[in-house]
Amino acid sequence: MKLSAYRFDLPSELIALYPAENRDDARLMVVHRDTGKIEHRTFRDIVDYFEEGDLMVVNNTKVFPARLYGYKEKTGADIEVFLLRELKKESHLWDAMVDPARKIRVGNKLFFGDGELVGEVIDNTTNRGRTIRFLWDGEEEEFYATVKRLGNPPLPEPIYSRRKAEPIDEERFQTIFAEVEGAIAPPAAGLHFTKQVVKRLAIKGVDIKPITMHISLGSFRDVEVEDLTKHRTDSEQYAIPEETAEAVNQALEAKRRVCAVDISTLRTLETSVSASNRLKASEGWTDKFIFPRYDFKIANALLVNFELPEATALMSACAFGGYDLIMEAYQEAIKEGYRFFIYGDAMLIL
Repeated sequence: MKLSAYRFDLPSELIALYPAENRDDARLMVVHRDTGKIEHRTFRDIVDYFEEGDLMVVNNTKVFPARLYGYKEKTGADIEVFLLRELKKESHLWDAMVDPARKIRVGNKLFFGDGELVGEVIDNTTNRGRTIRFLWDGEEEEFYATVKRLGNPPLPEPIYSRRKAEPIDEERFQTIFAEVEGAIAPPAAGLHFTKQVVKRLAIKGVDIKPITMHISLGSFRDVEVEDLTKHRTDSEQYAIPEETAEAVNQALEAKRRVCAVDISTLRTLETSVSASNRLKASEGWTDKFIFPRYDFKIANALLVNFELPEATALMSACAFGGYDLIMEAYQEAIKEGYRFFIYGDAMLIL
């Protein structure tokens, strides 16, 4: 399969810049792999497609407020720092992206807030990448509290190119399942769940179990090769609890639905498979890239958001639902005015 197979014309107005007024107001397209039938519903209707004994697996990663605005020493020039991951906890060393990169050099001191947080650039890693050491001699908890207070939700392109983070994003750029901090973006398909939807699922006897996968900037990185077999993804940290593995395997034995909520969850489940095609409890790092054709071992249902052209998440959805059917569904979504990307609408593939 080639990269060009995932190009399509997407009107810019269909890229959702804001979430739906209520999480479960989002639209839901239901795609049936066995018949090719496509239904148009509202997300809260998802309950209708699951029965007692079915299982949903969600990603409980929590988005870190990774975007900091500050200024340079001496010049006072405005700068932006996007924290990617902590490299060394004891010395507050971070891998980051900076803007404007040409003005931020090794040795520069960067100030945030009223100077209450100071960072020093100690290395260039890529064109825009820098290693930053935060100069902090207080308590560790106070350091993280300060970073969180000064940080902003890291809205991705193309949203960020059209607006900066607003108060609404502090709540809505997290799922209701968010517990384990470490992601730079939420598992988009999980954003539509509300406590009411979860309660209705529980009443029907549908269980929900978590995995953790910290979504990194690599999930949004452009694919730069036409031959998808040559694309390499960044490694992302994951954890599958024993309780989740047991629940998944029991559901599989009972021939019930196991629905992966989001591509991040799908990748995690497919990372840790036993020789008998059952899920193993484990933790570590995964660079699994799923694209057609792929033989799925764990999930037999998938909930995803509508993705941008050439996105790796779209390729994974096509691997699960079948290329022709999913691309047909995408054309239907464009025709029907579905909203795309992180704050957009959802697709349930059965």
